[in-house]
Amino acid sequence: MKIAAVPLTQSPAGGSPRPARLARWKGSLPLLPALLFLALCFLAPLIGLLLRGVLEPTPGLGNYATLFANSSYAKVLFNTFSVAGLVTLISLLLGFPLAWAITLAPRGWGRWLLSIVLLSMWTSLLARSYAWLVLLQGSGAINSALMWLGLIDEPLELVHNLTGVVIGMSYIMIPFIVLPLQATMSAIDPMVLQAGSICGASPWSNFFRVFLPLCRPGLFSGGLMVFVMSLGYYVTPALLGGAQNMMLPEFIVQQVQSFLNWGLASAAAALLIAITLLLFYVYLKLQAESPVASSNAR
Repeated sequence: MKIAAVPLTQSPAGGSPRPARLARWKGSLPLLPALLFLALCFLAPLIGLLLRGVLEPTPGLGNYATLFANSSYAKVLFNTFSVAGLVTLISLLLGFPLAWAITLAPRGWGRWLLSIVLLSMWTSLLARSYAWLVLLQGSGAINSALMWLGLIDEPLELVHNLTGVVIGMSYIMIPFIVLPLQATMSAIDPMVLQAGSICGASPWSNFFRVFLPLCRPGLFSGGLMVFVMSLGYYVTPALLGGAQNMMLPEFIVQQVQSFLNWGLASAAAALLIAITLLLFYVYLKLQAESPVASSNAR
């Protein structure tokens, strides 16, 4: 006589959850305070922000239409994305050889170089921005050196415009490129590059077809971090930029503090959040080891 086996996921009566599932829920109870904290301090204000963008001053999508239709506001959006893209590109171009130098340097020198990068990142953001304001002004060290060398006849306008913003933000963002890139380069087995050379690859071919693809996780993560941070930066653009070259964070502060236009400011902030989430999703799809990419592969 055979006895039918009872599925482990149900009781003989059918419908009750298995004990393992109950144990898993009980094991997650310590996370409840953290989840409540996130819900009260992050999720609730975020929902309030999104609601203000569509409810004030009148219900609807008028704030978003104004944000894109008004030429002045459209220029703010263009400045924000163009500066973020330029800063990301310059940071990658300067941070890649610096990370490579740290990786290839002897252990002592590499540690010193990495310490200098970390020290620049730990220095006060306000102090670094003011330092660039002093260096880039008309009578600053950079213009004085260029005039002394005879390269220019009169000081260049390097502050209170987008040029100063790009220079200052690129300097601040380079460590955020160097750290993930240096970690990725350190994990690359040198025997892989040696195998490419043995197989007849030229140095340039070995770099572009072997080394650079292996650095892709660090490039993607560092580039995404710099681009997203550049979209929401406020201190450096406020000090080195000008009223004619306003970026989105300055625009949000102006709308709240000067005009009390909470609806338009909330719409601009919601736009920043949406762009950040979209970029993060694209990054997860491009990364082969991410859950999003693996689920799509199936």
